Amino acid sequence: MKRILVYIMVLLSAFMLSAGEVDVAALRGPTSMGLVKLMEESENGLTDNSYSFTLEGAPDAIVPLLVKGDIDAAAIPGNLASVLYNNTKGQIEVIAINTLGVLYIVENGDSIQSVDDLRGRTIYSAGKGSTPEYALQYILSSNGLEVGKDVFIEWKSEHAECVAALKADKNGCAMLPQPFAATAMMQDGNIRIALDLNDLWEEQVGSVLITGVTVVRKDFASENPETLQAFMEDYASSVEYVQCDVPGAAALIGKYGIVPEKAALAALPYCRISFITGEEMKEALSEYLSILYDANPKSVGGALPDNGFYYTEN
Repeated sequence: MKRILVYIMVLLSAFMLSAGEVDVAALRGPTSMGLVKLMEESENGLTDNSYSFTLEGAPDAIVPLLVKGDIDAAAIPGNLASVLYNNTKGQIEVIAINTLGVLYIVENGDSIQSVDDLRGRTIYSAGKGSTPEYALQYILSSNGLEVGKDVFIEWKSEHAECVAALKADKNGCAMLPQPFAATAMMQDGNIRIALDLNDLWEEQVGSVLITGVTVVRKDFASENPETLQAFMEDYASSVEYVQCDVPGAAALIGKYGIVPEKAALAALPYCRISFITGEEMKEALSEYLSILYDANPKSVGGALPDNGFYYTEN
């Protein structure tokens, strides 16, 4: 009997040693939506790894946690990952693209069917000096529209201001990300999605528009390869659930305070939650960052990241 107890204790000890700890931070919104099933399974003790999750409203709250080593992984905007890589001299790496494009042109009416229909219009938008501006500028210029001459952009400080301006302007249109676009449509039946900027980007570039990526500290990755592999498998499984069960995922998104369940239910079909890894991730992300760099080198931290930026070992 004693031998059996000792054997059981050895097995339990081995299991405990094989299970790793991962501290994860993410932004509230589409960037964190793919994590919700993993959050639930971790809460219920159904994962080999032990996870802790921190949800924040702005990247500024996550960056210092990552730099100081208080967290191991983070779901953040794609261009911010490049900025961090440059600023920390290569101390982070990208393991996956977690969200593709979530930008849409919405209008108060039914008159915009193509990019050329934006000619002479004013587009309300937030995000000046960041990815939304560069993406919009690229698509407009690729279709022969010059900002300030053929089309005008009125920059707002918040997406909610864009929605308010859109509602007040019967001929107005706005560039909104999800879930703001879906929420605006829920609140006003006259508002509709006129153009999918993500499809337009793919037509022009031949690659995907990227919103969010998941990064890890390089020290964590090199010291905990099995824990990292388990995290990536758990994450991929969670994303698959979110893609396949929209009502269930929306309920979890509401439960964990990412966005209200009703908004999540409306927005999820447009959020392009993903888990793209390896060489496919590297190819798509490097092309995306190259376009941002050409628009403004500061948007990616002043230089394009080298191969050490991309974790492709899976």
